[in-house]
Amino acid sequence: MAMVGLFWIAEGDVYVGSKPSGLAPGVRLTPDGVTGLGHPQSGLWLWDDVESLTVEDVPLKSLKRHVGVVVEMALSMGLGGGQDAEGTMTVCVGTADEEIELTTYTAAASGYSQTEYDLSRALLSRLTDGAATMMTTLAAMAEWGRSHEGGTPRRDERERLLREWADGQNAPHA
Repeated sequence: MAMVGLFWIAEGDVYVGSKPSGLAPGVRLTPDGVTGLGHPQSGLWLWDDVESLTVEDVPLKSLKRHVGVVVEMALSMGLGGGQDAEGTMTVCVGTADEEIELTTYTAAASGYSQTEYDLSRALLSRLTDGAATMMTTLAAMAEWGRSHEGGTPRRDERERLLREWADGQNAPHA
């Protein structure tokens, strides 16, 4: 399992945000379409119908956010209370008829870098460019996930992968 930009790649599965467990909300990208997971947002939106795919409420890295996460963790561990330090994002799936808002948890507790956010947005946009583009891009992401071991790569490697996937340079990397 590894985080690359806004994506969580676990073996061959690609998620926007973190991989959910149980009834927790999440969003999975499959060759068939965008899948809403968890209660009450389960559903499938086929790629043929998806015209846009964006993410809102993305926490960006900042010193203020980092300090806030550390304080929240200290409060929740030290006092047995506090709220979940992991926030949520909204994945917007646009079709010809409607815009669906799906909730997913962030995978980066202290936020995402501006560069990773921008590259992830470009990659999400690329996924709506047509079936061939979507299939090769998702296949490259899934193949990387299946062949990658050892957790989340360093920032420069994550940015390189996002650039390759967003630019259509889909050769798998180990």
